[in-house]
Amino acid sequence: MEKKSFQDDSAVVDLGVGRNMVTSINYWLRSFNVVNEKDQPTEFADFIFGEKGKDPFIEDIATIWLFHYFLVKSDHASIYNLFFNHFRKERQDFTKDLLHGFLKRKCDEASPRLYNPNTINSDINALLRSYLKPDPTEDKSDFEESYSGLLIELHLLSRYKTKNFDDSRLVEWYKVENTFRYDLPYHVVLFAIIDNFENQQSISFKQLEVGPNSPGLVFALSPDALYSKIEEIVEHNKKITFSNNAGVQELQFKSVPDKWKVLKDYYG
Repeated sequence: MEKKSFQDDSAVVDLGVGRNMVTSINYWLRSFNVVNEKDQPTEFADFIFGEKGKDPFIEDIATIWLFHYFLVKSDHASIYNLFFNHFRKERQDFTKDLLHGFLKRKCDEASPRLYNPNTINSDINALLRSYLKPDPTEDKSDFEESYSGLLIELHLLSRYKTKNFDDSRLVEWYKVENTFRYDLPYHVVLFAIIDNFENQQSISFKQLEVGPNSPGLVFALSPDALYSKIEEIVEHNKKITFSNNAGVQELQFKSVPDKWKVLKDYYG
């Protein structure tokens, strides 16, 4: 197979798009963990799209959940990591202004020079378009394109309008609710646990609920929903147990399964 790079001068011709689009494609492939920093296909890319790929046309909802997980965990497009791991700990309901204020604060904490209002506004709009089902009464331009977002099918984000207390004008609010995710296979949750808590034999329920890149945060699961997924995991894996003694709740591995084998069992 001929090896090429997004940095090659021929990339524009090979892909049939402009230079900016080449850069954008490369950016999102890295963000979704499809290629690494050297533009080589990752193990995840080979598993899904390789010669024996399990879902090369992205037809299974589990694949989309995996893309979402890696988008958050990779932290390449940092707004997704900040949003699911940090911002949603502060609030589930938000406006664009509230999210913008949070991101500005994070920029100021790291370095004030990082703050660019136009960049943040663009990132916020990209995040909302990624997950939000478009409103046909408002999003009349490029309506079909609005539905092309890969992650819309996850139904993570919703919106509603309410009147402003000051001037009674309608304000658009957004929400990612912690709830049950019935289309989220327990295999994907287990894969994320093994991948994120690498080589840990025992993981507390609290870590699984609110730890960095935990299934509770990334998949927006309520405590009851997370507990239900853990019950499924334990039911189907004899070498995994869940201890709930004297107020100590822990997922325990007698031996940690191979995460790719977990996914192979799902995809069959």
